[in-house]
Amino acid sequence: MKTIRDIPALRALLQGYRQDGDTVALVPTMGGLHKGHIGLVQLASKNADRVVTSVFVNPTQFGPHEDFENYPRTLNTDRRRLSRADVDILFAPPHEEIYPFGLENMTSVSVPGLSTILCGEYRPGHFDGVTSIVNRLFNVVAPDIAVFGQKDFQQLVIIRRMAADLHIPVKILSGRTCREKNGLALSSRNRYLTVDEHDRASELYGTICECRDRYLDGARDVSALERDGFARLSRAGFEPEYMTVRNSADLSLPDEDSRDLVVLAAARMGATRLIDNVPFEVVDS
Repeated sequence: MKTIRDIPALRALLQGYRQDGDTVALVPTMGGLHKGHIGLVQLASKNADRVVTSVFVNPTQFGPHEDFENYPRTLNTDRRRLSRADVDILFAPPHEEIYPFGLENMTSVSVPGLSTILCGEYRPGHFDGVTSIVNRLFNVVAPDIAVFGQKDFQQLVIIRRMAADLHIPVKILSGRTCREKNGLALSSRNRYLTVDEHDRASELYGTICECRDRYLDGARDVSALERDGFARLSRAGFEPEYMTVRNSADLSLPDEDSRDLVVLAAARMGATRLIDNVPFEVVDS
């Protein structure tokens, strides 16, 4: 595996791969890698000849008073894990390589509508930061395939919309959410949880699964499901932000004809903000 920090060197290496007829997959990350990230790398390997994994803690997707300064930075450990996973290139650029004119003068890419609901309501500007960095990575790597985790479901929907709207020729794949034994979705931020918080945090997954099951059993009053979900999360010690049922394609509210759906939730356990989701399908009886 080659570790590259500057764009010209990365492009030169990628050009050689393409001249050999190889396809390229990109797995963007912010580091702090865990088993879920490695699963995304493995999915990329199955669908392309070469895999580029980026590690870049992107400042533009952190809001005021969020955890940018404390976000896990474990590049040496990440490098070892990616090397064992047979990644071809680790792209770990400094900030000035990605934002050559500084953050105050950066060009921003925004997906209206989708970026201001759900997590976007509680983290204003977050998804503009996400789409701005992902668009840059798409421009730099020009991947045939890009792989994102399903845990960040809203992010996945927004990136797909951005790629379609800007006619970016990339196939976007999603990797399944990896979970701990208690059901808690793997996340780089789980390390912030205390032992007691970690145990109670499993209620987030239990709550959204219960919501899914009730919906499939015929409970179609989304507002009532939200109230019940909030109550369960609050009893577990969470401070819930939202829990809802949406159409999986565009995150709109479902109607009687909706079939491909997702339950999404965000809640704080102590100082840690957790998100999770469960996609599901309504099958006509």
